[in-house]
Amino acid sequence: MTAAAETTVHASAVLAGRHAVLIRGAAGSGKSRLALALLDAARAGVLGFARLVGDDRVMLEAHHGRVLVRAAETLAGLIEVRGLGIRRIHHEPVAVVGLIVDLAAADATRLPDPSQSESEISGIRLPRLAIPAGENPLPALLAKLANEPI
Repeated sequence: MTAAAETTVHASAVLAGRHAVLIRGAAGSGKSRLALALLDAARAGVLGFARLVGDDRVMLEAHHGRVLVRAAETLAGLIEVRGLGIRRIHHEPVAVVGLIVDLAAADATRLPDPSQSESEISGIRLPRLAIPAGENPLPALLAKLANEPI
């Protein structure tokens, strides 16, 4: 597949190791909170590396069989910290998406069917982790990253 047009989506993305985790969900579902938790996990040594790619709105582009993610230009390096407001932090300009996390996913189940473990973006299938509403997504995400590095 050759390069395609960029698409803007309401999501956050964090480079966790070699690939980015794309965090999707409705407004208020905890996208920024999970992004910050991944950054904190790296600072604490739980993850080897994590850096913000984008928060709230990111650009996705299918390119040679991979999905690239970058922050929307006006939001690059910015992240919302609930109770503190918008903060500027170091960020990665572009990354390859290796995992999709869907927060407050209507189809999230305790023991997911294999068909729920993938999602498609621009014809490219990617691993997916569906988190039910009200559940802390960090433990499941850290387990996924530890057992199936992206």
